[in-house]
Amino acid sequence: MQNINWLELKSGTDIRGFAIETEGCKIQLTDTVVEQIAKAFYVFLLQKLKKDSIHIAVGVDSRLSANRLANAVLKGLQSSGANVYYTGLSSTPAMFMILQDKNYTIDASIMITASHMPYHYNGLKFFLKTGGLSGKEITTILQLAQAGKFCIGNGQYSELNYMDSYAEHLVKFVQNKTGEKQPLRGKKVIVDAGNGAGGFYAKKVLLPLGANIEGSQFLEPDGNFPNHMPDPENKQAIASLSTAVLANKADFGIIFDTDVDRAGAVDENGKLINKNRLIALLAAILLREQSGATIVTDSLTSDGLPKFIAKLGGRHRRFKRGYKNVIDEAVRLNQEGVYAPLAIETSGHAALKENYFLDDGAYVVTRLLIQLVEYAKENRSLLSLIDSLEEAVEDGGCNLAFKENGDISTMCQHFFTYITTHLSDTEGVTLAAENYEDGVRLQFDEKHGNGWVVCRQSLHEPLVVFNYESSTHGGGKIIVNFLIHLLASYEKIDCTPLKKFL
Repeated sequence: MQNINWLELKSGTDIRGFAIETEGCKIQLTDTVVEQIAKAFYVFLLQKLKKDSIHIAVGVDSRLSANRLANAVLKGLQSSGANVYYTGLSSTPAMFMILQDKNYTIDASIMITASHMPYHYNGLKFFLKTGGLSGKEITTILQLAQAGKFCIGNGQYSELNYMDSYAEHLVKFVQNKTGEKQPLRGKKVIVDAGNGAGGFYAKKVLLPLGANIEGSQFLEPDGNFPNHMPDPENKQAIASLSTAVLANKADFGIIFDTDVDRAGAVDENGKLINKNRLIALLAAILLREQSGATIVTDSLTSDGLPKFIAKLGGRHRRFKRGYKNVIDEAVRLNQEGVYAPLAIETSGHAALKENYFLDDGAYVVTRLLIQLVEYAKENRSLLSLIDSLEEAVEDGGCNLAFKENGDISTMCQHFFTYITTHLSDTEGVTLAAENYEDGVRLQFDEKHGNGWVVCRQSLHEPLVVFNYESSTHGGGKIIVNFLIHLLASYEKIDCTPLKKFL
C-alpha cells in the first residue's frame, strides 16, 4: 500500500481528498485507502456502540468517483461483518434522517461527498443517531485506519431507496404546518440543483405540494458539473438562478449545494437570499413563534444583524467559524437552559433545534416556503420580514498561502501574533473587544474603512483566510490597502491575492 499521511485526509469533521487524478493532483482516496477507512469506522462503532451486530447505511452524491468509492466502502464494511444498506444517490441530511426513522434499525451512516469542492475531490461524512462525528472522532478513525487492525466477518448487503421517504416527510411537514394539501398551488418555484443531488426537491416535494416547477434547471445528476458548481455562494450559480426566476416570472428560486446540506434562494425580483439575509429571515420567522430566542451564528455576520435580532426581541450569539462549532454551541446553550432554536453559518449551513440540529438545506428552504405561503395570503413579500435589516455596503474575502511548508497551525499563530503586535500605533484600527476565532478580528472606524476584518486559519486547507465587511462605499478598498501595507514586511506569506483583489 502507498505511504500516505492519514491525518492529511482530515477536513474539519469530514474526510476529504483527491479521488480523480488531474494534473498535479495524484489520487489520495484510492480503493484501498477508502476500504481501510470503512473498516476503521466499523472498529470505531464496535468500541462506541458496544454492539455485536451493526447496521450501516451508505449513500452518495453525483460525483464521478461516487460509485468507485461506494464499492470500496461497502467492501470494507461487509468484510468486517457490518450489515450494509446502499441508498444510492442521496442527500447528506437524508443519511442522518434515516437513522431517526423508526421503520429501520440502522445504527450509523456514511455519506460519500465533498460538498461544493471541485469534481476531482470526494470524501466521507459519518453519522450516528446523535449526529455527525466530531473532529476528534475523525482523527480516531484515521488513526485506526493507519494501525490496520480490523475485524473479519461476512455482513449482509441490501439496497434501500430512502430519498422517497425523506421527500414525503418534507411534504407532510408543509401540509401539517399550513393545513392544506397543496399550499403551493398557483405558485411557480424554480429549483437549481447544479447537477448535484438536489433535483429530487422539485419533483418529489414541490410538485406534490401543487407548485409549478417550470423553469427549474440542472436537476439531473452529473458529476462533471457542466453548468456551474452546485454552491449557494458561487456567483455564477446565483446569477444563473436569478436569471431563471426573472425569465420565468417565478415566485421563488432555490439553489442547493452538491449534497443538499446547504441552500440559498432568490425572491420574485431575483434578489439574493443568503448569508446575512438568510440568517435574518430565519431568525425573524423563529422569533415570531417564540420571542427571546438566541440565534447562534459564525463570526462573519454583519454588524447590522445583532441590531435586527434585538429589535425582534432576540439575542445574537456570534461564535467560531465551522458549522459543527456553531451547532455545538447552540446545543450547549440549550442544555444550559438558553433557548437557541437556530445555529447557522453565513455559508448557508443552517440547523434548527426542531430538526435535530441537522444542517439541512432542503428543510431550511421548506421553512421559507411555509412563510411564503402565509405572507402571500396577506399580499406581502417574504423579504418584507427583514425590511429593517442594516446590510453591509461591501464585503469580500480572499485566501493567502505561506511561501514555505510547515505545520500550518504554528505558522498561522506566528502570523496572527505579527498582526497584533504591529497594530499598537495604528490610527483608526483596533483589535475587536470580542474575538470568536482562533485568529484575529480587526475593527475599522468610520474614517478608516468603517467595518471589520476576520483573519483565520482555513478549516479545510493550509491557508489563511481573510473576510471583510464595510458599511461605506469604497471602504473595502481602504481596508484591503491597509492589510497590504501592514503585511509588507512579513515575508513568509504571499500577499499577491490581496493586491489582485483590488
